[in-house]
Amino acid sequence: EKMSAVEARLKEQGIELPKASTPAGNYVPFVINGDTVYVSGQIPIVAGEVQFKGKCGQEYTVEEAARAARICGINIISQLREACGGDLDQVEQVLKLGGFVNATPDFQDHPKVVNGCSDLMVLAFGDKGRHARSAVGVGSLPMGVAVEVDAIVKIKPRPAA
Repeated sequence: EKMSAVEARLKEQGIELPKASTPAGNYVPFVINGDTVYVSGQIPIVAGEVQFKGKCGQEYTVEEAARAARICGINIISQLREACGGDLDQVEQVLKLGGFVNATPDFQDHPKVVNGCSDLMVLAFGDKGRHARSAVGVGSLPMGVAVEVDAIVKIKPRPAA
């Protein structure tokens, strides 16, 4: 099975894509509508273990939280691989990321945290990884994680089944 150029590029950077995780509630990991994939919010899970539990500005520095956001990005890409039938070269454009940062009330560096995910999208997809986005501070997140990121991505249209 040939590896996509995107996956090969990630591998060169030492990033192995995990198997896409299953949802923690009554929803699906992604929905495809025409040539658009809506990826549900991904949290920093590594090898099935929830990482980075805590708040930015309290338990985590901006740099640490950016690493958590990068892991969210890796998990987004894993869901995209699934959505594209295993071939990440089907991705035409990362359209938008929504970044949610579990932060103390006085924390102000949400954009720098979400850059951890944004930078990964550009690393993985080049210009196709450049996206619009939101970086929002929240009072809490599921399982107490520091960051959650969702995505809207344009893929090559699927031939009608």
